[in-house]
Amino acid sequence: VLHVQEENTVFVMTNVILTLNQRQGRCPELPDDETECKEKSDCVPGYVSTHSNGIQTGDCVPYNDSIKTCEVFAWCPVEDDCHVPKPAFLQEAENFTILVKNNIWYPKFNFSKRNILPTINSTYLKNCIYDSQTDPFCPIFRLGKIVEAAEQNFQEMAVEGGVMALQINWDCNLDRAASHCVPKYSFRRLDNKDSAHTVSPGYNFRFAKYYKDSNGTESRTLVKAYGIRFDIIVFGKAGKFDVIPTMINIGSGLALFGV
Repeated sequence: VLHVQEENTVFVMTNVILTLNQRQGRCPELPDDETECKEKSDCVPGYVSTHSNGIQTGDCVPYNDSIKTCEVFAWCPVEDDCHVPKPAFLQEAENFTILVKNNIWYPKFNFSKRNILPTINSTYLKNCIYDSQTDPFCPIFRLGKIVEAAEQNFQEMAVEGGVMALQINWDCNLDRAASHCVPKYSFRRLDNKDSAHTVSPGYNFRFAKYYKDSNGTESRTLVKAYGIRFDIIVFGKAGKFDVIPTMINIGSGLALFGV
């Protein structure tokens, strides 16, 4: 379910289109304006378009009882992703939880801290779930609550995927005790959810699992995974009073006004 793609992100697959037992060979291409044909002359041997699943062989073959398409040399049968499963295949993913570990360091002040605060013990960590009111410092987050906090609907997002930001803000006044420097969490959706933008909405990617049978023939399962990518974004600032720069600034100000 979890597929790591890059640093500071986690991907949770919520929906999927599987193309099972693909083998390299010849098969009809998916029908569209460029691939549908009536006779062999409609197909160009060696032709590959931007969205082709393979290389055209030059033959026009039946796709089904009513449609013919140009044959391609490809992983067959070719993927058909025209219809995304709805509701999402893994609806219960909203109840999954993630533990976020974050360490910060302000080198100018030689100050470091992590989001698992010193007051948090192992017993509390095993039982807490983040809540902005009751458990604002718990580093364990329920996925459905993250999406809800960003004013989104998890089940709707789960169908075609999306990108969420889990933001950690460290705003620290180091003149106060270190216990006052604590993380503040916030959440927002990063991808564009707009009904006017219907081309390739959400978030998805493909990967394949390859196999060989006893005869050495290679096959694969092609997975088009839809899901929610959670980006962990950390930012903040820290400050501490220092009498020397303060006096320099006061002196500069007095000199500017000619006092």
